[in-house]
Amino acid sequence: MPKLYLVPTPIGNLEDMTFRAVRILKEVNLILAEDTRKTGMLLKHYGISNALKSHHMHNEHRTAGEIAARIEAGESVALVTDAGTPGISDPGFLLVRTCAAQGIDIETLPGATAFVPALVNSGLPCDRFHFEGFLPHKKGRQTRLQYLASLPFTFVLYESPFRLVKTLQQLAEVVGNDRRACVSRELTKIHEENRRGTLEFLISHYSTHPPKGEIVIVVDGGAQKAASDHTSDQEEAD
Repeated sequence: MPKLYLVPTPIGNLEDMTFRAVRILKEVNLILAEDTRKTGMLLKHYGISNALKSHHMHNEHRTAGEIAARIEAGESVALVTDAGTPGISDPGFLLVRTCAAQGIDIETLPGATAFVPALVNSGLPCDRFHFEGFLPHKKGRQTRLQYLASLPFTFVLYESPFRLVKTLQQLAEVVGNDRRACVSRELTKIHEENRRGTLEFLISHYSTHPPKGEIVIVVDGGAQKAASDHTSDQEEAD
């Protein structure tokens, strides 16, 4: 059946690939990959031999219409990224929007994404949260930091290991050194780490222990911290 499939791929641990994802990647006419070399290794691991085409942030504006036309002509297409769920800080949105506008059937599989395990593992409230993704490197960065500081609930960031300490320092400047946070790295891999503490503690730790791997930062919300402090004050008074 002609359709666009969005297929999550493991963020580190190959065991996180689902049976359904493997089946669909075997059945479709074409697999769109952010990096065909990396996806090729994943397909080889699962014994999948299928047509691969490059689809990434530098060409998605040009190719979305072409891919939609192929689906309309009767092909089934699967979109994957290097790791995680397509569209979450990765290419995917433009193709989905194009296909949706043309009435093309879209099926999204549940699966791996980095921010969900980091959020749940953080020990911070996760009944309501804001996912920010990557902050701008320059223009607009301070505006986004100020916005995050105003949030009353937990927020989540992606960051590279090379900018982690700088980002933690900038967060501390706008929300305070004593704000609770958690840094998760190498999620699902052998050396997975989830380090919790105040921003001051995390800055100190990673200043002397340079991190490796992909980073997720989870930070407590302003109202949550105020409520927690109020509860602590009440307990001391009692």
